[in-house]
Amino acid sequence: MGTEPRVVAFGGGHGLAAALGAWRRITPRLTAVVTVADDGGSSGRIRRELPVLPPGDLRMALSALAGAGEREQGLAALLQHRLGGTGGLAGHSVGNLLLTGLVELHGGDTVRALDELCGLLGTQGRVLPMADVPLDLVARVEPIDREDRTQVRTIRGQVAIATTPGRVREIRLAPPDPPVNQAVLDAIAEADVVSLGPGSWYTSVLPHLLVPQLRAALAATRARVVVVLNLAPQPGETDGFSPEEHVAVLQEHLGGVPLHSVIADADSVVDRRGLLSAVRRCGAELVLAPVAELDGAPRHDPVRLSEALVSVAGRC
Repeated sequence: MGTEPRVVAFGGGHGLAAALGAWRRITPRLTAVVTVADDGGSSGRIRRELPVLPPGDLRMALSALAGAGEREQGLAALLQHRLGGTGGLAGHSVGNLLLTGLVELHGGDTVRALDELCGLLGTQGRVLPMADVPLDLVARVEPIDREDRTQVRTIRGQVAIATTPGRVREIRLAPPDPPVNQAVLDAIAEADVVSLGPGSWYTSVLPHLLVPQLRAALAATRARVVVVLNLAPQPGETDGFSPEEHVAVLQEHLGGVPLHSVIADADSVVDRRGLLSAVRRCGAELVLAPVAELDGAPRHDPVRLSEALVSVAGRC
């Protein structure tokens, strides 16, 4: 491997944006593989009205990788801007509408539209969808009171799952075996490092492992597979989850995918011995490092996270 590793980063939303903000400090050879299950807000409205992938998470990844120049950063800010007012366009992100328009202009070719926007933004890397069709998430959610098993519910939809009180116990995709673009599979085959997380565990991180073609490609990869843990549980999805419980749930979904390194914030881990044991059961190493924002907010600092990632990537 050269000095700049080829990295494929999986995820969605703010979590993937944080990972990309760190990885871009290490290498320009980046591919973001983005979840396409969002059904809320602007993305939800668009996917209900048009036969396109939900654009929101794709837009956020594009903005996270935008070039550093004034023109590129200005365009990235425009993509993130949400329209005001009270009419039919209120709340839509400009980037969602632009990406949707480009997809229509190119006859439904989302990858071509994304590559065109990457060119306009001068992105440090490429953005691709995890599947070529919109996905729905279906979860079994049980109440926080584990003694009351009578209220286990089946919840459909990313937003509904994220906002339903209780603990997610199972997540699946509809359709269960969606088509995957060849460019995604090629990127995995050529990668030196694959990263998962941080992000919403059940709705942004684990869904990638549920796509049969992605899981098979990851199981066959020679890349180093790295997971970045969240700094805190997410209300609704992982209420009360410890870092070691996050790892245990991940292990249940690996399905033959190797795991080499788990990065956790040193100050966010209470039971270091328990986390180390959970990571070792996955056959991985634990990397404890200060990766959170210095102001105490539950956000990853891109510079500090990049320092932890480069220590892992350097071992490839």
